[in-house]
Amino acid sequence: MTPLIAVILVAAAVCAFCWIASLITRDTSWVDRIWSVVPVVYVWIFAGSAGLADARLNVLAVLVTLWGARLTFNFARKGGYSGVEDYRWAVLRARMAPWQFQLFNLFFIVLYQNALLVLIALPAQTALEHPTPFGPLDVVLTLAFLAALAGETIADQQQWDFHAFKRAAVAAGREPEPRFVQSGLWRFSRHPNFFFEQSQWWIVFLFGAVAAGTVVLWTVAGAVLLTVLFVGSTIFTESITRGKYPEYADYQARVSPIVPWFPRRTRVAAESS
Repeated sequence: MTPLIAVILVAAAVCAFCWIASLITRDTSWVDRIWSVVPVVYVWIFAGSAGLADARLNVLAVLVTLWGARLTFNFARKGGYSGVEDYRWAVLRARMAPWQFQLFNLFFIVLYQNALLVLIALPAQTALEHPTPFGPLDVVLTLAFLAALAGETIADQQQWDFHAFKRAAVAAGREPEPRFVQSGLWRFSRHPNFFFEQSQWWIVFLFGAVAAGTVVLWTVAGAVLLTVLFVGSTIFTESITRGKYPEYADYQARVSPIVPWFPRRTRVAAESS
């Protein structure tokens, strides 16, 4: 059995599990719970098929494992494994007929997202097919991946600390001010964690490109589709947030949506200064 076939079989089993579990539990967040695990498995399958003798594949597998460990920890401490469903699915369920949501569940939540988790891991297949020596570009990519991993860790911790402050304020009977995180990395990007998350998978693609000696590879589809998914998710999430917090519109006017950049001065702030 080739490693690619092995990955496809594992993905098919994961799809079946997520879909059946969602029907039994009426909870559509099962893909969220395996999101940080299965890409790690897929990359190690490719590394293992090389007998753990390919330095690039070994480094890639370790880096993806670090990504998975960090994301699993952050998801777990937010209660992701305690049976709490993603609030966005509840919003969508309320907007759709039951049969429409079940089609959405099967084709988008389960099949599309699991296919995406396979695609983002396929640069490891490219590296397996082109066992070139581990070189300076690989070192640069390794350092860039670790920097993006650190950036995402910091962004998530800042968000976690803010929500702890917010819970304490509410428990004390005070209105939190501000009502959503706007400091630290969140001063320069409305979603710095998303930026660093996507960056890591573009770097994974580049590992495969370095091995193949070209960026003209169809495996770029994984990074591209992941970015498209995050953009769509961001637009939907922000529409919900803006409905809860009217002042979020000013934050949107001041702060870059994804890529960190210096905040802009809004017209109101400029006129009052």
